Amino acid sequence: MPTISIVRYNAVGDGLNDNSLAFRDAFSAVKASGGGTVVIPPGIWMTGPIEIPSHCTVELEKDAVLRFIPQFERYTAIWTRWEGVECYAMHPCIFARDAVDITICGEGTVDGNGSFWWTYRKTVKSRKDRGPTSELEQSFARLNPNYREQPGGGGGRNSQFLAPPLIQFLRCTDVVMKDITVMNSPFWTIHPVYTDNIRIERVSVLNPYEAPNTDGIDIDSCSRVYIADCYIDVGDDAIALKSGSGYDGLSVAKSTRNVMIERCTVKRAHGGIVIGSETAGGVYNVTATDCMFECTDRGIRIKTRRGRGGLIRNLAFFNCTMIDNLCPIAVNMYYHCGILEHEKARAFSLDKQRVEHDTPMIENIVVRGVKATGSKASAGFFAGLPEAPIQNLVVENCHLGCDMASTVDADESEMYEGLPKGRSKNVRIRNCSNAAFRSVAVDGPEEPFTIEDAVRIVIE
Repeated sequence: MPTISIVRYNAVGDGLNDNSLAFRDAFSAVKASGGGTVVIPPGIWMTGPIEIPSHCTVELEKDAVLRFIPQFERYTAIWTRWEGVECYAMHPCIFARDAVDITICGEGTVDGNGSFWWTYRKTVKSRKDRGPTSELEQSFARLNPNYREQPGGGGGRNSQFLAPPLIQFLRCTDVVMKDITVMNSPFWTIHPVYTDNIRIERVSVLNPYEAPNTDGIDIDSCSRVYIADCYIDVGDDAIALKSGSGYDGLSVAKSTRNVMIERCTVKRAHGGIVIGSETAGGVYNVTATDCMFECTDRGIRIKTRRGRGGLIRNLAFFNCTMIDNLCPIAVNMYYHCGILEHEKARAFSLDKQRVEHDTPMIENIVVRGVKATGSKASAGFFAGLPEAPIQNLVVENCHLGCDMASTVDADESEMYEGLPKGRSKNVRIRNCSNAAFRSVAVDGPEEPFTIEDAVRIVIE
């Protein structure tokens, strides 16, 4: 299989030249050969969106920067999944679909040039009416005629400005990413969807904290996933496990399962390792160990609500360290982002509701060996539903320390709606069944736990 330098196709790495045709031709040559390697040497290589074929390795050499041109019209509509719903959205910067055996590696950088996208999205969010106004937005509204009824997660579906992820693998098998840096993503950064057998190792993901909806790694209805030794500093959740949202996600019914996360470091994200809030297909069999979360809003985070659906089960978090978070461990079944107006009464009710096919379930969670210091909002937050309490929760051998001098309110522990106001920075527990807290030290609050409603819990 050939090894092809991008310069063979007259690419120029001066940070100015548009190399879109050179990349197209290089990947076409690899495809025609049945596979191969495209080498990107040192330089700044500007391009529009690219698509990687099967049996292809993209090698970014040291000091190579692959930078994307932020002209929105280049990122034409494709059928994909955007914030948990199948729809037309913008073509990812780097895209692979229905492909096998793909590797992106090297010591170089993929730069999404995201500031243009973030600025535009902030303009959209500042509008009184957030509906589609530009021709681009209206074109997506025509493609997605039911968009007003589709759930979102905060990215702005109502505007139909469906910004692209930096890297997306759609229905792929055998994907490897290693050693590279990815940064300045327009939207979610690394987004495998319906993909099997993924390895992401020693990858750095860097987006400004104020950059909206720039999740680090979003594993979306995928199986056999290994993430290790990554460094993530982003403007939303860091490592998020998802499986579709609402009726669309329930119809697709593809879970995320068999995930291992080891030795990752996260700074400043909304959450370190996060389940949800798109949970319709279920999330099963997840183990995370020896991770560090520093100055994140939350460390371990599970978020869902009525209407999202899905079974979340068999999750284990071992020996994680958390420094200066808002809340180290949060399980929230009253998550409020992306809610549609007609959903609110049911989603946020404190009364027991009828269990429906879109009622989420959470069960079999083990948190062991967590050490948290300087938590500013609270030492922990666990809020299940009265009709679907959190089942079989075990928290043991943990040391949870609060910053009692912090002025951050306990309600900042999670993004919820409908629950009574939090009363303390301690561990808040509501609607849990068969829960056990063993050898859990809570430093700071006078009372270590607030237990609400008819919670069945053992504290030892």
